[in-house]
Amino acid sequence: MPSDAKILIVDDHEDTLYALESALAPLGYLLARATSGDEALKQVLRGKVGLLLLDVRMPGVSGLDVVRYMRRVEQTQHIPVILLTGFGADQDLTSTAFRLGVADLVLKPIDPWALRTKVRYLYDAHERQRALVEEVRELRALVKGHAEVEEPGPRPALPHPDARLPPQRDTPAGNRT
Repeated sequence: MPSDAKILIVDDHEDTLYALESALAPLGYLLARATSGDEALKQVLRGKVGLLLLDVRMPGVSGLDVVRYMRRVEQTQHIPVILLTGFGADQDLTSTAFRLGVADLVLKPIDPWALRTKVRYLYDAHERQRALVEEVRELRALVKGHAEVEEPGPRPALPHPDARLPPQRDTPAGNRT
């Protein structure tokens, strides 16, 4: 079973939320929903969101506004985001979305199989990255604690790298025996 981080699905249309939940249910991940950009931001800031499926155009705070805010906050800047739009391909939207670091831009209607594939890949990659960051943090604390216990004083200087080389003879190049 995947970790306890959830996939947050954000759309202002109830039928779209239901369709997305139905498409993602076979993956077995925890799913949460929000119907506005404000609600999405609140849930993201509370933590435990591993991926965000986010409608671009919503009343009030748009999907792009949510992404802009998330990218400025350290705890949320690395959460993968898939933007959803029902308004067709738009070069400005595509450019802005990818400049903000969105993982993908998906057009509605959505192919459930393709969406599940993208979600599984992005969610799992984010979880692996989060686990590695946590492991590095723990190892640094362990090394720091070990160094403080074992070597409370200054570290001994390392020998100069040339100290291990045998002495060189001062002989002219042409007089070798």
